[in-house]
Amino acid sequence: MTQRLAAAPRLWNGRRYYSLDCYLKQTFGEKLYKLSLNGGMTCPNRDGTVGVGGCIFCSEGGSGDFAADVRLSMDEQIQQAKQIVSRKFSGDRYIAYFQAFTNTYASVDYLERLFLPVIQRDDIAVLSIATRPDCLEDDKLRLLKRLNRLKPVWVELGLQTIHPSTAEWIRRGYSLTCYDKAVRQLREIGVTVIVHTILGLPQETHEDMLQTAAYVAQSGADGIKLQLLHILEGTPLAEQYRSGTVTVMTEEDYLTAVTDIVSILPPEMVIHRLTGDGDRQKLLAPRWSGDKRHVLNAIHQRLKARNLYQGIHWHENLPKSLQN
Repeated sequence: MTQRLAAAPRLWNGRRYYSLDCYLKQTFGEKLYKLSLNGGMTCPNRDGTVGVGGCIFCSEGGSGDFAADVRLSMDEQIQQAKQIVSRKFSGDRYIAYFQAFTNTYASVDYLERLFLPVIQRDDIAVLSIATRPDCLEDDKLRLLKRLNRLKPVWVELGLQTIHPSTAEWIRRGYSLTCYDKAVRQLREIGVTVIVHTILGLPQETHEDMLQTAAYVAQSGADGIKLQLLHILEGTPLAEQYRSGTVTVMTEEDYLTAVTDIVSILPPEMVIHRLTGDGDRQKLLAPRWSGDKRHVLNAIHQRLKARNLYQGIHWHENLPKSLQN
């Protein structure tokens, strides 16, 4: 990638990218922690509607391994989640994050009974809902619009990649046009859109990963999560890893990819995650990713060493028709 020299790096609270922490302090005047909740839903990629077994990398918890116990009432889940984050957070407002599985995969009546009491709580500042683009029917969009009038609603979409062959390999189960439609409709109702991508998917090149990030940036998404591919015990991916048919990124390759991606994202896009920390008890590979603090520090150091910051290459990333 061609790099142009910058006279001085752009900084967000001392960082070279627009982090979620920075956004929250600017928007709400304080840091907010997420309470990971379980709405008791499954996924169309598990129950046979789209597929069975879920995406190839997905654990039994449906990406909600850190969510509260589904057997508890929602009030009890919130209390349990507060206790989990209390070791590092002492505030009194939180983000209610429905994380496990697909959190709009139910009737709209069920969803209203689930979400409305939560968003009305004084201790909840934001309602964040992880779901799939193919589970956002019109009646659910109308519900999200109503909820968004009460407090901010974030919808997190698991895109992972824009490349059809990879999407088929990971058994995602919906098309890129479905994603485009979902983003457009969510933007029309004023809901914040956050998109999950995975770096290090097998057979994807460095350029493939940059193309996915560039597409997300130009699609209208407000935020992005950059997730390193984790091989977790108990997943179909773990079987392929053990057989030697799947390899994982080295730390060096990840640092190069993630810092290049940061440089092509628009400066107003919130980066919700630069890496992930899967359940260490289930993490098979890459083992180096288990030390999240080390990885984040290495990313910060690499951005500085390369004189990169968010948006430095955004203008180059724009379609030529939009460049000045």
